[in-house]
Amino acid sequence: MDVFTALQTAVSGLKAQSYALDNISGNIANSQTTGYKRIDTSFVDLIAEQTPRREVAGSVGAYSQLTNTIQGNVSSTGVATNMALNGQGFFVVQKKSTDAAGTTSFSGNNLYTRRGDFAPDKDGFLANGAGSYLTGQTLDPITGTTTSTGPIKISNSILPAKATTSISYSANLPKTPTTTNTTTTAGSELLGAFADGSDARITSGTGTGTVSSTNSQSFIDSSIAGPSLTAYTAAGSPVSLQTRWAKVQNADSTTTPATSDTWNLFYADKSSVTGSNTSWTNVGQAFAFNASGQLTSPTTTAVTISNLTVDGASVGNVSLNYGTGGLTEYASTTGRVTTNTLQQNGYASGTLNTVEVTEDGKIMGTYSNGTTVALASVDVVNFTNDDGLRPDSLGNYQQTSSSGEPIAGLKGTTVVGGNIEQSNTDIASEFSKMIVTQQAYSANTRVMSTAQTMMSDLMNIIR
Repeated sequence: MDVFTALQTAVSGLKAQSYALDNISGNIANSQTTGYKRIDTSFVDLIAEQTPRREVAGSVGAYSQLTNTIQGNVSSTGVATNMALNGQGFFVVQKKSTDAAGTTSFSGNNLYTRRGDFAPDKDGFLANGAGSYLTGQTLDPITGTTTSTGPIKISNSILPAKATTSISYSANLPKTPTTTNTTTTAGSELLGAFADGSDARITSGTGTGTVSSTNSQSFIDSSIAGPSLTAYTAAGSPVSLQTRWAKVQNADSTTTPATSDTWNLFYADKSSVTGSNTSWTNVGQAFAFNASGQLTSPTTTAVTISNLTVDGASVGNVSLNYGTGGLTEYASTTGRVTTNTLQQNGYASGTLNTVEVTEDGKIMGTYSNGTTVALASVDVVNFTNDDGLRPDSLGNYQQTSSSGEPIAGLKGTTVVGGNIEQSNTDIASEFSKMIVTQQAYSANTRVMSTAQTMMSDLMNIIR
């Protein structure tokens, strides 16, 4: 290596250390930037082609080294729509533009970011602090199906009422019910025909049966309370549904054919069931149990209550879902029904009160009627090589051939609502690198001054 080459090598060292200082200063400047990933500097030696015995230390090149796989601390903000990714992956965002007529539109080109300080703008779209708009699937709050894909908009529109169409129910019926009429006489716990000759019982299969208001008190005395709940009409009007279970048959193996313990379920046509002010309707199904207390008939997991009407308000057809093993008949010291599950799927209309983000990236809305439904699903993608992404402005990244195609899905990552990811810059580490860079820069200037002195000495020889 001659003196001129040494001078050039020192210049490359100065450039490399200056490049490193640029990255260090940028990291420090963004130490409080949400979702920022620091950029480290990697140095590479550049060796001129020489014979093996004449090789000398060459110049140096500096290159950026991304740290997209290194997660920053997750910090709580208290803002429900803020999000942080706990693990690998990126939010998918787009940029918003406005034309001359004032119409807003979105670029349609996906960018990727870890900056999750999303909040609704004036139109309800979720945008982060750098002006990038979160994308995903907007869901129908009633059906849960996807209504659109792209930038997510949280609507403040009223949640329409939903009629009750399904009741989930599981319970244990007592082997021997305790009714007002129950005595030591065999069969006194059973519901029989009424004094006027009418009979609302169904002892096998399906059928119809109605208890008139005249026989209402007699029916109540021969039955036990079933589930009571509030159901909703299509207009969102609440109706108080009262039910009662009546045992209509005991098991008897001596008869032909043999009989099983059989129950019927009745519902009232009025919300008040005292005295003789209401009639009762059989749901139309005999519920038979074997000696082990397991339901043997019907073999289905649900029955339909046809045209359910209470206080003149029609709810419509309602499916009573008890599932497999949901109804049993075991001995009970109380002689009462033990309800294990009781839920219905209807609700009145409501306005949006709060939102929250779940671990799987669902944005859930809680309404004034107490209903919580999914409003949107956030897009999260992963890349085979996160550090192959090209940094863009405003905390965004662009896909490159080095990063590979985006892979949709969380892949083990969880979304943390009400939090943001902080910069992964460590100030202490950056200061340490700054000192080392400064010393290396000074050393390279020393090489330049030495080379300059050597060149001056050479010139002096000629003189």
